[in-house]
Amino acid sequence: MKIAFVGKGGSGKTTLSSLFIRHLAANEAPVVAVDADINQHLGAALGLAEEEAAALPALGAHLPLIKEYLRGSNPRIASADTMIKTTPPGAGSRLLRVTEDNPVYEACARTVLLDGEPVRLMATGPFTESDLGVACYHSKVGAVELCLNHLVDGPDEYVVVDMTAGSDSFASGLFTRFDVTFLVAEPTRKGVSVYRQYKEYARDFGVTLKVLGNKVQSTDDIEFLQDEVGEDLLVTFGHSDWVRAMEKGRPASFELLEVSNRLGLQSLQDAADESYAHRDWQRYTEQMVHFHLRNAESWGNAKTGVDLAAQVDPDFVLRESSLHGGCAGDRDGARDRDGAGAAAEDLVSPRPNRLQPSPQPA
Repeated sequence: MKIAFVGKGGSGKTTLSSLFIRHLAANEAPVVAVDADINQHLGAALGLAEEEAAALPALGAHLPLIKEYLRGSNPRIASADTMIKTTPPGAGSRLLRVTEDNPVYEACARTVLLDGEPVRLMATGPFTESDLGVACYHSKVGAVELCLNHLVDGPDEYVVVDMTAGSDSFASGLFTRFDVTFLVAEPTRKGVSVYRQYKEYARDFGVTLKVLGNKVQSTDDIEFLQDEVGEDLLVTFGHSDWVRAMEKGRPASFELLEVSNRLGLQSLQDAADESYAHRDWQRYTEQMVHFHLRNAESWGNAKTGVDLAAQVDPDFVLRESSLHGGCAGDRDGARDRDGAGAAAEDLVSPRPNRLQPSPQPA
C-alpha cells in the first residue's frame, strides 16, 4: 500500500514518517521509503550520516532511465522523450513491484538496515535555490509520480513517501496516488490550518486523510485537536526520549521506543491496511488518466510535440494481479481475469521474501 506523510513545516512530519518506516521494518514488512520533501531529511532521520544521506542517488537525475524502463514495449508511447510525469501504464508497459530487483531500484535506491531489517530508500535529490519555484519543484518529484503510476503493490507491502511541507503536496496529481495520507498537525491554530486546505482536496478526490497529533503535552491539546479535526484525528504523539536520543546521534534499539508510541505507530499501520482493503483500482487508474489528460492539454502536448492523449490505453486497469509479472498484459491472451496480467516478455523471477542489503553505500 502507498502512504504519504504531509503537514506544516516543523510539525514533525519527517520524524513520524521515519518512525513509521522503522515500525514497519521491525514487523519485517517490505518497505520502499521515498524522500520527496524539498528539505531532504528522511535519510538522516533513518540514521544515515550526513555524507551518506548526501550520496543518495537523485530520482530526477535518472528520469531518462526510469522512462525508458517503464515504457517497455507499450506501442502507444513512441519514445521515452514523450513521457511526462503523469503518463499512465498500458499494455506492454513495465510495472514496478515493491520487493523485486529492477534497473530503477538499482540506479535510484539504496538499502538501509534498520536494526538489521532492510528498507529500500529513494530520494528526489537535493534542492537548490533555483529549484524552489512551484514548477521546478513538481518537475523534481515527477519521477516519484511516474514510478507510483507504474507501481503495483499488494497487501503487507508498503511504500512510504515523505512529502513536502505545506499545501504544495496537493498541487499535482501525486496526492491521489496514496491509499492513506497522514497529516501531521501540532495542537495550534497554525498546526491545523494546513489540515483545512488538505481536507478540501481530499474530499474532492476521495483521498483518505488521517490526522496525527504531534507534540501533544496535555489533555487540553488533545481536546483542541478533536474540536478542530473531529473524527479525522487518528492518534496523538507526545515527547519521546528515544527520539531525542536519536536526534543527538545516540540512537537506541527501536524496540526501546516508548510503548505508547509503538502502539500509536501500530494504529497507523492498521489504518493503512484498512484503507488498502477498500482500494478501487478502477478509480485509481481513472485518476491517473484524468491528471494526464489535463497536463497534456495545459502543457504536455506543447512540450513534447505529440498528442499525449493517445498514450492512454482505454482498456487498461492497473490491478493487484499485475504482480504476477513485470509487464502489463497485452490483448493477445496475456491478460488474466482482472485485465492486467503479465506479458510473455520481460518476466521477472519470483520476488524474494526479504530484501538483501545493497553492496553499494547506503
